[in-house]
Amino acid sequence: MAKYTKEDIVKLVNEENVKYIRLQFTDILGTIKNVELPVSQLQKALDNKMMFDGSSIHGFVRIEESDMYLYPDLDTFVIFPWTAEKGKVCRFICDIYNPDGTPFAGDPRNNLKRILKEMEELGFTDMNVGPEPEFFLFKLDEKGEPTLELNDKGGYFDLAPTDLGENCRRDIVLELEEMGFEIEASHHEVAPGQHEIDFKYANALQACDEIQTFKLVVKTIARKHGLHATFMPKPLFGVNGSGMHCNISLFKNGENAFFDPGADLQLNETAKQFIAGIIKHAPNFTAVTNPTVNSYKRLVPGYEAPCYVAWSAQNRSPLIRIPASRGLSTRVEVRSVDPAANPYLAMAVLLASGLDGIKNNLTPPDAVDRNIYVMTKEERIENGITDLPETLAQALENLKTDEILINALGQHLYEHFLEAKEIEWDMFRKQVHEWEREQYMSMY
Repeated sequence: MAKYTKEDIVKLVNEENVKYIRLQFTDILGTIKNVELPVSQLQKALDNKMMFDGSSIHGFVRIEESDMYLYPDLDTFVIFPWTAEKGKVCRFICDIYNPDGTPFAGDPRNNLKRILKEMEELGFTDMNVGPEPEFFLFKLDEKGEPTLELNDKGGYFDLAPTDLGENCRRDIVLELEEMGFEIEASHHEVAPGQHEIDFKYANALQACDEIQTFKLVVKTIARKHGLHATFMPKPLFGVNGSGMHCNISLFKNGENAFFDPGADLQLNETAKQFIAGIIKHAPNFTAVTNPTVNSYKRLVPGYEAPCYVAWSAQNRSPLIRIPASRGLSTRVEVRSVDPAANPYLAMAVLLASGLDGIKNNLTPPDAVDRNIYVMTKEERIENGITDLPETLAQALENLKTDEILINALGQHLYEHFLEAKEIEWDMFRKQVHEWEREQYMSMY
């Protein structure tokens, strides 16, 4: 991430003929919000004097306490390459503050910073995250609305002409690279119409910023190709859903805090305690890492998504996989997370879970190196393997029992998140779905 001063930014804005400024932030549900300003308001924005109505944003505040301030993070400054033709637009990602200058407790980004400070108090200097977000590309109709028609019939690592999304994906990569992303891989995923673009790991806060920026770029460039990009976890029945595997490592002063060349699997006690914390809290943090009704259509056997709580360095069926790389690349891959998650909240609960394992010297169960999908329920019980929640309702009930995760969210975010998701489940529960009509209209 580049480091900028106010003077650097004013100079760049003038040199690049920037006409508009977007102050971007993320609400509780993970939706990107922004306020757009003419460039004449740049100095006011840089001085943290831009106010907005927080009562209009889902789960923020009530009308009587609506004034909020946007504090731009100068290091997130970027000029959107695709805006050059109509007057360039630059962007800052912002933290949200109360009028008295204190961080707003309902800001997911500020909240992640709070949990990162708890990590630092334990002696760790960085949490690095390498996300792997997947998405589908669907064709648009003549009105510009998304259809269920895929734009290709490709499979894993296919290429054109089978992968008709290749040109769109290439343009996405080019735009991301122009914005400073270091792209490590770009390929077609398992399902038709499904794609993955992997970018280099970063510290947790920057990684979350990049996930949000990535989603915005993917959707914007896809539309230029007449396509709709969706990060919905399971848009189609009978094929793989979209995940966002999160590769996590802790560092101490530049050294990987999980690596020990002389230990079993070269994983030290810190790594195993972190794994144990993730396993302990997995059934409870799933409401945050898999936050929609649709998320649980992905977490089923048979489609490469984990639905069992276990870990392994040898296979991809458990919740946690330990990739083969060691040294500075030693990491824990949490495979259940999906791209509908608010990344700031997801990283907060994952980090809090791992830190709980470290603080309390937890020991993980034995690694499971067999394919869990072919094990019987009795075999899973014998191996201490538990299930992830099967519905959003179950996941929310689990979350309510976990004080570590409630603290990781903070009371404001926890209460508003829970309220929004219980409403979502209730709406789904009451809806009559097409499957029900197909099954029961003629039978009864």
